[in-house]
Amino acid sequence: MHGLEKVTSASSMWIAAILFTLTYGVVMSEKINRAIVALLTASLMIILGIISQETAIKGIDFNTIGLLIGMMVIVAITRQSGIFQYLAIWSAKKVNANPWGILVMISLVTAATSAFLDNVTTVLLVVPVTLLITEELNVQPYPYLFAMIFSSNIGGTATMIGDPPNIMIGSATGLTFNDFAYHLTPVILIVMITTLLPIYLIWGKHLKATSDARQKVMKFNEFEAIKDSRLLIQCLFVISMVVLGFAFSKALQLEAATIAIFGAAVLLILTNFGHTSESQSKHILAAFNEVEWITIFFFIGLFIVVHGIDSTGLLKLIADEMIAMTNGDLNATTVAVLWSSAILSAIIDNIPFVATMIPIIKTMAPNFGGQDGLLPIWWALALGACLGGNGTLIGASANLVVAGFAERAGKPIHFIRYTIVAFPIMLTSIFICTYYLEWRYF
Repeated sequence: MHGLEKVTSASSMWIAAILFTLTYGVVMSEKINRAIVALLTASLMIILGIISQETAIKGIDFNTIGLLIGMMVIVAITRQSGIFQYLAIWSAKKVNANPWGILVMISLVTAATSAFLDNVTTVLLVVPVTLLITEELNVQPYPYLFAMIFSSNIGGTATMIGDPPNIMIGSATGLTFNDFAYHLTPVILIVMITTLLPIYLIWGKHLKATSDARQKVMKFNEFEAIKDSRLLIQCLFVISMVVLGFAFSKALQLEAATIAIFGAAVLLILTNFGHTSESQSKHILAAFNEVEWITIFFFIGLFIVVHGIDSTGLLKLIADEMIAMTNGDLNATTVAVLWSSAILSAIIDNIPFVATMIPIIKTMAPNFGGQDGLLPIWWALALGACLGGNGTLIGASANLVVAGFAERAGKPIHFIRYTIVAFPIMLTSIFICTYYLEWRYF
């Protein structure tokens, strides 16, 4: 009986490993929608007996799912106010339509917004305005789009809600919004400034515009971008309350998902108060349609798949191998996680990578004195996975959104051209993070 159990356990491990590898391969190929792939593999995990349906449901991190849905609804409503377009035009006018100044300002606005709202939505709304401004200035838009990709991913790294990998790490570990801000924001500020230097040397000093072209931009009226001032006030109020809720979540004894869902519900009440039942249904349906359900169901399937391979003991074996390679040294393990996360996240989607790494790192706790000893490794994973996405055009969703806009505008961003410049700049940011982690924790 024991022998049969061992064979069954070994078989389950192999089957889980094969399914997981196939999932990665198909997701990377982009031949089939990633949500379909994740849900199909998750179902196979149950059908083949690797995990039960009850266990599979327990493997889904509903805190991550709730946080994502809540923030997506808030962003969907906020975008209708026109605040993003307002910020882009306001930024351009603040620097008197100076081409390099506009690039810096739009980068900073993108980074700051991406720290608190979904970075995909941020670039989705700011890119069209940026293309309009560069057209009026008669300057090439490529440097602006390049800088926007980097700043959206850099800004998203600074907080727990800025990028999905951070949301997943925070939910899985109990680390709070304040923890992420305290430990990651200092190095992110350095990375942001450092990233602008090579962009200036490569493109910035060559960006010139005539006085007539600059005057055209200065005549833009940023207030015309605000479509609904009442809605804007409501959105800013709710977002402020939600961010405060995240900051005091530990004292309130509330999970991030509860705060985000409550914020979304309050905003839906405020924006639908006084409307007829039919009108409310129409507005709510419009908001819910803006939720990235493909991403949500991809997460659900992925959580089940990762939980399945974790239940076979495969991830513990991988963790043991990583510890053996670094001789059980916390410093070496932290650096190894940082660099492997960055390089792999530039090549593959960082969401499945982080979903895989979370249980691997958790199993390392006994080797490093418990969960508290893992803190530097969690920050290494967050920094590597989020910043590594800048390395190639497929490293993060925001990159592909910007590339799509550029192509439609007749200014395509080519993969090789982007990677040749982006990858070294991304590696520079990882070098900075390496020294930061060494200085702060070792």
